[in-house]
Parts: sequence; C-alpha cells; structure tokens
Amino acid sequence: MFGMIRNSLFSQIEHRPSQTLSSETKGELSYEERRYEPGNYASVTISGKPFDEGSGEGAVKLLKYLGGSNEGGLQLGMTAPVSMGVRPSEEGGLQPIVEVQVRIPAQFQENVPKPTDESVEIKRVEAFTVYSTQFGGYAKEAHYVEYAGKLREALGETKRYQRGAYQCVGYDPPLKPVGRRNEVWFLKQEDGAPVARPGSQ
Repeated sequence: MFGMIRNSLFSQIEHRPSQTLSSETKGELSYEERRYEPGNYASVTISGKPFDEGSGEGAVKLLKYLGGSNEGGLQLGMTAPVSMGVRPSEEGGLQPIVEVQVRIPAQFQENVPKPTDESVEIKRVEAFTVYSTQFGGYAKEAHYVEYAGKLREALGETKRYQRGAYQCVGYDPPLKPVGRRNEVWFLKQEDGAPVARPGSQ
C-alpha cells in the first residue's frame, strides 16, 4: 500500500502519446479528434457494481500494480489518463460493468512486469482515434453520462463512431482538489472497418 501511495504522489506523470487531429466547437461544447499510439496497457474488469464503486475499485488495483504489486516489486511510475470503458443502460445510466485501463509507462513497454493480482491483465491496444470532450471537477457517473449526451449531440449523425459504448476518462489523482480534468471519449470508426475498442483485443 505504501508503494502505491508513494508511486502515485511522487512520480512524474507520463501522458499517453497522442496527436490532436482537429478541434471544433458546437454551441457551448468544444471537442477534439485525437489519435493515440499503440501500446501495452494494464487492465481490470469489475462487474456487478455501480460505476462509481466499480471504477474506483479498478483504479486502486491498477495503482497497486504500478506501485509495486508486480513480480519484480517495481515502482513503474504513473501514466495518465485512466480510462474506463462503459456501456449505457436502458434506464439512462451505465451498466454495472466497467473495464479500467492505464497505459504502461514507456520505460517498461518492451518488458512489462507481470501483475501479482490475477485480476489485472496486460493487453496490447492498437492505435485508435477518439472524439473527446473535457470537463472539470470530481467526476461521477452522472457527469460522464451528461457529457456523453452532449458529445453525442454535437457529433450528430454524420460522424462515424462506436455508439453502444464509450470511455470515461480521468487525468488526476484523488487528492488534487482543483484544476481537475475529465473527458468522455467516443471511439472513431475508421474507413469502414469494425471499431477496435481499447482493451478488446
């Protein structure tokens, strides 16, 4: 536990390699099209729990892995953002299953330490493109659902993206009180090919 806390508080945060392809504003909502490079990710799936509880549990498991709960006992450093793959429910919220992912830091991409927690998997994620919108504060399920609706409306019917699922994204540790960054990502469908969801390989 101490290793997880020290790793999360004192490590330099490394951001996922990406390129912003375009930016647009519709009404009061701004969004970007952004391309992410391929890489290895630590991933955990939590089911049977509400989003806020399940996503928090998954994030803690990944922080423990990065902080030393791996076969080498290594503190890997921190990367951002943490992404949470979700599916909308018919009631308007989110289904009680969430896949939480964090990219392995660049230093360990070629030789990824094996997790000691069997629920944590290492997955290869190929390059992907997202439509992304940003908002602040401490994000809960209701906030992600709200901004997913706003982004869906802004994208309209002409943009091609995966409509049955999206990513809830957070960049900051829980102890950061101000200037927090959260995003919703819709995964773009490329050139008529099936959508490749991060973590689905």
